Amino acid sequence: MSVPNNTPILVTGATGMVGSYLLRYLVAGGFTNIRALKREQSPMDLVEPVIDQVEWVNCDLLDVVGLEEAMTGIAQVYHCAALVSLKKSEIKQMFVVNKEGTANIVNVALHVGIEKMVYVSSIAAIGRPEDSFVISEQTKWKRSPYNSNYGISKYLAEQEVWRGVAEGLKVAIVNPAMILGGGFWDRGPLKMLELVRKEHGFYPMGANGFVDVRDVCRFMIQLMASDIVEERYILSSASIPYQELLSGMAKGIGAKAPTRPIKKWIGAIAWRLVTFANLFTASDPTITKESVLVSALPCEYKNDKSKTVFDFQYLAIDKSIQEMSALYLSAAEEDYAPKYLPLDFS
Repeated sequence: MSVPNNTPILVTGATGMVGSYLLRYLVAGGFTNIRALKREQSPMDLVEPVIDQVEWVNCDLLDVVGLEEAMTGIAQVYHCAALVSLKKSEIKQMFVVNKEGTANIVNVALHVGIEKMVYVSSIAAIGRPEDSFVISEQTKWKRSPYNSNYGISKYLAEQEVWRGVAEGLKVAIVNPAMILGGGFWDRGPLKMLELVRKEHGFYPMGANGFVDVRDVCRFMIQLMASDIVEERYILSSASIPYQELLSGMAKGIGAKAPTRPIKKWIGAIAWRLVTFANLFTASDPTITKESVLVSALPCEYKNDKSKTVFDFQYLAIDKSIQEMSALYLSAAEEDYAPKYLPLDFS
């Protein structure tokens, strides 16, 4: 199914990592009727190339009246907005933004008659059962000490999406693995580059799924253009050990690869020490009990479903790591300014 280039499209979280790349792909694809949601104070660094080709709307996900105005006349919605944080001080707000904000999007979409929505969830929303770390779309959510607060918030957000489906909303869901690419270097997996640059020498003993942000956006656009609804897709180029990821980063930026595993006892001491130190600075710890626990898990995320639906081809994970590392070196020359990778259409 082809989508006319003048189809009215709304992108939430448009200045974030996924949203900004998605905007650039949509504009490059010839779409001319794009409305983008952002907060008033959102940095515009990542959307600079398309800033004049998009209609910008300042609106918070908790502003129902503003959302109704923004979504009126829209046919398709890409819901990318979310709050991602390990900080204890932001947990409550993360649940509000991710769950209640998504509930508002779903309710307004039903009210104004949106034709289709693609929702950006997370592999964390699928959960990490204690009895198996091989995870697919069929994995059932279970209460587990391995579920992060972020994962729980996204799981609850997904329940709002499925509730919308039951009420007649046409939705498809993507569950990206940890996303690699260019952007703000102090956020998410990109922050690992700073740790590698400082050559601390340690690496988590676990494994995780990773995916290039450009793959996420290319898949989302194909999914929106299809007749597929009421389905979810894990988006993961590969599941690899953290040691392999960090070693690839180290090679890319010319640093020493980490060689010392963070064993359970080391991690237990580290998060307690960091938490104690932060008592005197009134700041949030950079290492938490949650992050230490999750990073030690040997998770493998199956991507078979995503690869077969459109005969989708992921970018090689080593290519993503190499290009991201090179961009980081370029950013380092500009005081680590936010930077974005060129689009890839392969």
